Amino acid sequence: MKSDEGRRQAAEQTVRALVQHSHRGPQDLALTIGHPRPTAGPGEYLVRVGAAGVNFADVMQSHGTYGSGPRAPYVAGFEAAGEIVGVGPDVDAALPPGTHVVGTGPGAFAQYMTMPAEGVLPVPAGWSDAAALGLVLNWATALAALKPLGEVRAGDVVLVHAAAGGVGQAAVRLALHYGARVIATASTAKHDTVRALGADEVLDRARPDLAEEIRRRTGGVDLVLESVGRATFPVSLAVTKPFTGRVVVFGAASGDVTLSTHDLVFTHQVQIKGLHIGALATAAPALYRSLLDDLTQLIARGVYPPGTPRVHPLAEGPQVLARLAAGRTRGKHALDPWS
Repeated sequence: MKSDEGRRQAAEQTVRALVQHSHRGPQDLALTIGHPRPTAGPGEYLVRVGAAGVNFADVMQSHGTYGSGPRAPYVAGFEAAGEIVGVGPDVDAALPPGTHVVGTGPGAFAQYMTMPAEGVLPVPAGWSDAAALGLVLNWATALAALKPLGEVRAGDVVLVHAAAGGVGQAAVRLALHYGARVIATASTAKHDTVRALGADEVLDRARPDLAEEIRRRTGGVDLVLESVGRATFPVSLAVTKPFTGRVVVFGAASGDVTLSTHDLVFTHQVQIKGLHIGALATAAPALYRSLLDDLTQLIARGVYPPGTPRVHPLAEGPQVLARLAAGRTRGKHALDPWS
């Protein structure tokens, strides 16, 4: 019969986790008790997760449609904030155990996960773990789309689709900070959320005359932040200024679209740029680090306030993902693996 100490040691080697058992969607995401606790490998931290971020990419992974995503079964989630409790070998200038960090890595929907050390940031002083979610994903994506890729300038007209979502809200705040006029789209029920951010115009993305209305109000936009895909991409192309206008694509929540060279030469002479923040971090690490440095400055200046995600118990993860997939969420959502 095991002693209390033996049971404690055994418990420390296992975790509560949400495991995706198939690629049939969030319905096959299930809470597992006693999943093996990960260990920090070379260049990694072991992190006790305080809060895990929920992202549309998690929905795509659950269907097996996320590029180079994990194959089932796997512990779901990839964004979290929490406390460093272990340091693997080959970590240069390692942060000390006890430091709270935000970053990405496999298996975030669990009590413990590993994170590549080079991609983490300390949680800003005075912020909770949950408040820091979005820093290295949502806000970094919005900033990359607006500045190095979108080349936003004061006076530009910027169209932000899905403006009530995590990236969308960050993009509205940042675009306004850089002096742009912001035209935002969202479902009617979410307009109050977007207006509260200060967007100059908020339109229903489902209205049939959306392109005509945007052109009427703006005469054409300089930059589009496109994350919706099939439902909005034709509008994005139609309202972007020829030749000088930019469309930065970082998602396709409503499905993929097809664009031909003929379209670009004869119909939509616009600049189209693709963005995946994880790929950017790998292919252009200096640029990614500069984005994180800029975000640190934006936090210090009060442009980027602490996040206020809605936090759910870990077991509610499948339901949260299902609502996200159906477009029934707004803002950032998170999971607490300890409740």
